Amino acid sequence: MAIGLKAPGYYIQGAGELDRLGRYVKKLGQTFLVLCSPNNKRRIGERIAASLEEAGKQMIYCEFGGQCTKAAIEAAMTIAQETKCDVIIGVGGGKALDTAKAVATNLGGLPTVILPTIASNDAPCSSVAVIYNDAGVVVKALMMYRNPDVVLVDTELIAKAPKKYLISGMGDALSTYFEARACYRSGAKTMSRGTCSKTALALSKLCYETLLTDSQKALEAVEQGIVTPALESVVEACVYLSGVGFEDGGLAAAHAINDGLALVPQAHNASHGEKVAFGLLAQLQLEPAPKEEWDTVLAYIQSVGLPSCLADLGITEMREEELRRVAEAAVVPTQFTKNIRPGITADDVYAAIMAADAAGRH
Repeated sequence: MAIGLKAPGYYIQGAGELDRLGRYVKKLGQTFLVLCSPNNKRRIGERIAASLEEAGKQMIYCEFGGQCTKAAIEAAMTIAQETKCDVIIGVGGGKALDTAKAVATNLGGLPTVILPTIASNDAPCSSVAVIYNDAGVVVKALMMYRNPDVVLVDTELIAKAPKKYLISGMGDALSTYFEARACYRSGAKTMSRGTCSKTALALSKLCYETLLTDSQKALEAVEQGIVTPALESVVEACVYLSGVGFEDGGLAAAHAINDGLALVPQAHNASHGEKVAFGLLAQLQLEPAPKEEWDTVLAYIQSVGLPSCLADLGITEMREEELRRVAEAAVVPTQFTKNIRPGITADDVYAAIMAADAAGRH
């Protein structure tokens, strides 16, 4: 099978870049639907409007309600159609951005601009929109016609956001290399409809190495609300390297177990990145990874405040039947656990989850 490489059309990252939005999007269209929450509208809505107005563009505001559901997508599509918008801008975290991607895709592939206000996951650069039901369970992964046309990351916004969001992004990004490596070894098909290339594997490894080197200093920068070289590096790893890395490199058990954990009510307050980080520990048990590598990953997870055991995810009452449902969900034919190797069973995943939990607790 051939390799596949996908990436956003244009990626911009830097302090204060939000105020230069107009110059980056001026060739995309004329009327921009801006999908964002009321909170983000208060924070940066005027800056977005001013930059678009300076470029001679019209802005239509559409309120994002907090969840990327079919109803939310259809409501935004109606506004876009009624106001004849020809460009979609998503502002906020992963679910707002995915809603914007879905709107643009369902309207025939309109140009898409992504403005993340937090670095909590690697959604901004990808062509994937994850759609949920009202209970917060994943129901579909929608593929766009292409990756976003423009991804603009203003690191001043990231520096002033709560630290927990960056920690979550670190958890999501931490798994990228190990999942891509599993796909590279097995020859599994990636979301770019090819096999993992050396390019994707190298970007994924750079993501991992950057996290190990710069995460502590990046968190210190966020605590002070300032932009530093370390923060810039970690944001690039969490948003760009992880985003391109997972789409072109592939996914494995870490994300499959994350999806399964949605079935455990006790874990509903854990973020995507937190669940992926624990899923990675379980994946490393499944492989199994060398002890030195396991120790390095576990030490990193604990040093930045990511979950290293089930209790850290909020699962304080161990119910075997619930955890077995997680394991069963992780090995259905459509999931990514098979990308490690064929023949992994629900019993294998359950054993790996319990082993990861025991090791993390101790």
